[in-house]
Amino acid sequence: MAGMTTPPRLTDRTALTRNRARADALFLQAAAADDVQERLEEVNRTFTAPAVVTGFPEVWREWMPSATVVEDAETLALEPGAHDLVIHALSLHWSDDPIGQLVQCRHALRPDGMFVATLFAGQTLHELRAVLAEAEVAQTGGLSPRILPMGEVRDLGGLLQRAGFALPVADITPLTVSYDSPIHLMRDLRAMGEGNAMAQRQKSLTRRTIFAQMMARYTEAFALEDGRVPATFEIATLTGWAPADSQPKPLRPGSATHRLADALGTKETPLDRSKD
Repeated sequence: MAGMTTPPRLTDRTALTRNRARADALFLQAAAADDVQERLEEVNRTFTAPAVVTGFPEVWREWMPSATVVEDAETLALEPGAHDLVIHALSLHWSDDPIGQLVQCRHALRPDGMFVATLFAGQTLHELRAVLAEAEVAQTGGLSPRILPMGEVRDLGGLLQRAGFALPVADITPLTVSYDSPIHLMRDLRAMGEGNAMAQRQKSLTRRTIFAQMMARYTEAFALEDGRVPATFEIATLTGWAPADSQPKPLRPGSATHRLADALGTKETPLDRSKD
């Protein structure tokens, strides 16, 4: 349509693929896989046709070798209605269109199939975000995109509803990791494949003075008693189900056939509105 503009992309997919190819510290991917496994064990269901959407196929194939594993590309290589379980594995935070990703996953599910997504959210890296911003403003007078924006759990739960999932649930698992210094944290982020791959990032080299000031501010503000520095990661887990007639439905307002007073064995007293 004339006059419409395409919104700017969040992610430089070429840079993200390059970052992931160099990754060799995947302990948070493994932690997310363990958490998903524990959640699935609590579900009274045997899944026979699972699929995993991920940027780190080796981690998730090891955990679920029977699953169809596909890349978290803009268009997911999932067959409609082919799966009874779809896991979007710790990569949705890099998506330019998270609702589109969720809708594609829902279409890949059979009726009453289960969906699970994990992603970084909330207060992830809030310490690094704060001190980097302070140092960059002090040195340059401005800010450049360095850390992904993180969704809050209530907003992420709303994405499930917008994507058409039934019985949506969203929760946060906080994790705190400590490092010898802020520079060790930044090296670890690169080793996780979670370095800066934002499309609008600054392409030129960052001034050394910014990093020096960042490290000093980080240590001053957040250092633990042993001198190490903490880094917060919050992993959001979203669960929902492909709609099916067999699922419980909320009653329509006014359709109740029993009174609460009868159930409690009490006498119902009308509200006196004469003084309103």
